Amino acid sequence: MTQPPHLLVAGGGIGGLAAAFVLGRAGHAVTVLEQSPAFGEIGAGIQLGPNIFRMFEYLGLTAAVNQAAFFPPGMCMNDVRTGERVVRVPLGEVARASYGFPYGVIYRADLHQVFLDACRALPNLTLRTSSKVEGFAQDAGGVTVRTAGGDTLRGDALIGADGLWSRIREAVVGDGKPRVSGHVAYRAVLRRADVPGHLWSDDVTLWGGEKTHLAHYPLRRGELFNLVAVFHSDRYDEGWNTFGDPAELTERFAAAVPQVRELLGKIETWKMWVLCDREPVKNWTDRRVTLLGDAAHPMLQYLAQGAGQAIEDAVVLGAALRASAGEIEPAFRRYQQARYLRTGRVQLTARFYGDIYHAAGVARELRNQMFESGQESAGFAGVKWMYDGIDPDRLFPEDACRQ
Repeated sequence: MTQPPHLLVAGGGIGGLAAAFVLGRAGHAVTVLEQSPAFGEIGAGIQLGPNIFRMFEYLGLTAAVNQAAFFPPGMCMNDVRTGERVVRVPLGEVARASYGFPYGVIYRADLHQVFLDACRALPNLTLRTSSKVEGFAQDAGGVTVRTAGGDTLRGDALIGADGLWSRIREAVVGDGKPRVSGHVAYRAVLRRADVPGHLWSDDVTLWGGEKTHLAHYPLRRGELFNLVAVFHSDRYDEGWNTFGDPAELTERFAAAVPQVRELLGKIETWKMWVLCDREPVKNWTDRRVTLLGDAAHPMLQYLAQGAGQAIEDAVVLGAALRASAGEIEPAFRRYQQARYLRTGRVQLTARFYGDIYHAAGVARELRNQMFESGQESAGFAGVKWMYDGIDPDRLFPEDACRQ
């Protein structure tokens, strides 16, 4: 090609903006189509493993992320019914020594803002709001997108980063609705001043129990306290960013230790979402159209990797386009081939960890034994492959030969 292709990105969440930034930074013309009237993120805190900080360093965003992130000294699991400490894994310098990068937590809106600011600084990147993609058609020369407002846009390719309920996935994969897990998450954020000292912890803390768990950790350099309560429920088929029922939450955690019940009682208003994923697929590409993030491989939150895997997708997609000299179809095939086994493994492992966190009876005893040992594949040591991350410069040898 004599000039870089013009790439359309459907979705302006973290994954979509990460892709736009990676591609725009490489010199491609990029247009992001966001369905909402303004760019923004809903949700509370997210955890950032060392593999994600590796991507921030690659993209030159470490300093911006560090300004908003909190770096917990450890990660621990307690039994929600007995208060027993199951395991504590030191983070901080230990994580840096093990993986070369830290483990952090961040307010979702702050991470989104980092990518939004980075995108706005690129002159070859256009950000459009109120532009929900309703459909598309492709031919040998490119892709034509139709928005809900009646506009049509033409590009050389389309990247569907439009989330769990992706319209683009419907056309490319066609596998119906997401898989409802039967787990519901309630999320809330407290100011530090509203958290009694005996309930505060700088660690990422998980209280695990039969069909329930509570996770909490600080945000915004310790100014806020993030809480996520998860339990099994068949009451909901789908839902996102709707209000939760405090009475149901109280009922589900009735057998929890007093400090957990006290912490939950500090929240008057909870936001609720139903946890869904999909079966891993090998193909999420159709010629000049591909998927990214939750549109390609939605996963349960038990490994805290949804945003991180989307960011990895973005970096690998950029490397694939570079290795393919900007040729769309070979690049999309390379990108997908490099990603589907890793993201599929995260999807399936996340399901497994959900079962572990919510274990009872003999399963609970085995979980405690495995986590305490630090050696078994079901313990924290079992996700080293994930935290080791990827090296985008070594994914495509033919690209390295050209450099």
